[in-house]
Amino acid sequence: MIKLLLIEDDINLAYIIKSSLEEIIGGYEVITSVNGDEGLQILADYTPDVIVSDIDMPILNGIDMVKHIRKSNTDIPIIFATGKSSSTDVKIGYEAGVNNYIKKPFLPDELDAHIKALMQLKYNQVIKHKEKIYKIGKYLFDPTLYHLDYNSKKQNLTSRESQILNLLCDKKGEVVLREDILIKFWGTNDYFTSRSLDVFISKMRRYLSEDASISIKNIKGVGLILACE
Repeated sequence: MIKLLLIEDDINLAYIIKSSLEEIIGGYEVITSVNGDEGLQILADYTPDVIVSDIDMPILNGIDMVKHIRKSNTDIPIIFATGKSSSTDVKIGYEAGVNNYIKKPFLPDELDAHIKALMQLKYNQVIKHKEKIYKIGKYLFDPTLYHLDYNSKKQNLTSRESQILNLLCDKKGEVVLREDILIKFWGTNDYFTSRSLDVFISKMRRYLSEDASISIKNIKGVGLILACE
């Protein structure tokens, strides 16, 4: 069942879309609102899988509503269903954070196709993200969100810490040359950047210290190895 929030100020059109998706297409649960402000209120209590919204609405228009949503939710797919389709209008919508457009008038099957394409894209992104999570001993490392999990305790990492650990994970059990790390992330392998790398490695050893089977070994003058017994 796809949960859909439909934001449309034309009550008759909203009814047609809702009944078409729920009763003709099937597999939808549609909740409606008549403007962006009401849509945001519903969104606070209702967790839809996708949002379909008009642009020109009273109280709060679709563009401003999407901007507000994207401040806290970057994942939910949003489609603008609108008659405004000039290149300028489309550009403004995409810059606000909308994922797709469908031009009014449209057939229910057409909207269904747009929704399911976006849902599939989101699903593929979630799977890809999950595949990127590394298991390091008893830790889970998420290089996208920059954190390590151990027994439900989360350690947030800086971007550079995450980048270095990601590289070591990709080459787990292999020697990663110090020079390669320094050039890749600092652009130079001088004394000062080498000392900076040592600081980062010390922090990561501390972050991973709850699991004695994990070690970041230093091969003097050569490089580093992430090892798990």
